[in-house]
Amino acid sequence: MHDKPTFNGEPRDPNARDPDICVVTCAVNGLLATRKQCAGIPYTPVEIAEEARRAYEAGAAVAHIHARNDDGSSTASPAVFAEIKAEVRKRCPILLNFSTGTILEAVDEQCTYIRESRPEIASLNVGTMNYSKYSRARKSFDFDMVFPNTYQKIGRLLAAMNEVGVKPELECFDSGHTQGVWPLIDMGLLRPPLDFSFIVNVLGGAPAHVEALQLQTRIMPAGSEWGVIAVSHGQWRMLAAALVLGGNIRCGLEDHTYLPGGEMARNNGEIVDSAVGLIRNIGRRPATVEEARTIFGLGRADAAAS
Repeated sequence: MHDKPTFNGEPRDPNARDPDICVVTCAVNGLLATRKQCAGIPYTPVEIAEEARRAYEAGAAVAHIHARNDDGSSTASPAVFAEIKAEVRKRCPILLNFSTGTILEAVDEQCTYIRESRPEIASLNVGTMNYSKYSRARKSFDFDMVFPNTYQKIGRLLAAMNEVGVKPELECFDSGHTQGVWPLIDMGLLRPPLDFSFIVNVLGGAPAHVEALQLQTRIMPAGSEWGVIAVSHGQWRMLAAALVLGGNIRCGLEDHTYLPGGEMARNNGEIVDSAVGLIRNIGRRPATVEEARTIFGLGRADAAAS
């Protein structure tokens, strides 16, 4: 029996990570999108958990989650994150990725819910940037802010993650963010295998170009996992580009509310279903939850829960 060949026809190392497997993350709700923009955006812990279930059943292995108040406003309440985790666990075993993003320098609440809820993964923004949204029609900005992420702030979040064994997902909006992680590695705050998410099409960050992904993957440390987060229009083309280049992908109502045909998605399950179809059409397959655990170096589920 011959080893399955790689794309270049060479035999595959049986101990290497199977490049045909793609981890699908579903970003179920985000921080800014509201039901005025898409009726399917979940707010409450039960609604968020139901969307995580739909994503899991459609083929996602990870759910990226922001906490909301019942009126849809953002919250960093540790109690709300704990309730979200409890509701998700009643429904499915999908890996939890809790957002730690905040424009504030203080991250006390973020560190608390990381330590108390212990999601398998937590997002970590690793660079400061202009974070804006511009309307060509109105010739004005919908919002215009600086998203500050100093090394001191990053270090506090990483200390909390490392303390309880939560995997940092390194969100890089531009190449300088990826290049800038090396001091964190040098200090021992970041431990391989690293997991990078390369975000494209946010004003102030990297453009939605294949070349941007190629540069990012060249900069990142060898042996790292990586995936793409493509915001708004052009998302499906960038997901396809990442799949061809060997990366993982993130989709969901946080990033883009439309299906490939242009119709508004009713829920996250529809979006993940389309993404999984794309993965299979390219000749790859979505990772199971247990495969994603292995790929990200998370250990067994029973060990993680203890």
